Amino acid sequence: MATASARHILVDSEEECHSLKAQIEAGSDFVDVAKEHSKCPSSGRGGDLGTFGPGQMVKEFNDVVFSDVVGVVHGPVQTQFGYHLIEVTERSE
Repeated sequence: MATASARHILVDSEEECHSLKAQIEAGSDFVDVAKEHSKCPSSGRGGDLGTFGPGQMVKEFNDVVFSDVVGVVHGPVQTQFGYHLIEVTERSE
């Protein structure tokens, strides 16, 4: 069964998501940005969500994690929880 590991940053607005993504692309560390800005309890772990299988996350999140490029910051991705920046750190088929 496929598995993936990912980390994310959850915020309330698409604008904030774009701003944080720009900071990361300019050289800020994903983990530091997650700890400072993410509204998810995973922020204490730098946004790390650990390893999980398909269907364990909401559809929009799942679609990115199991189909998009590994090692790239994706987003904003809107879900029922808000706006996410998602970095797939590992995936096995």
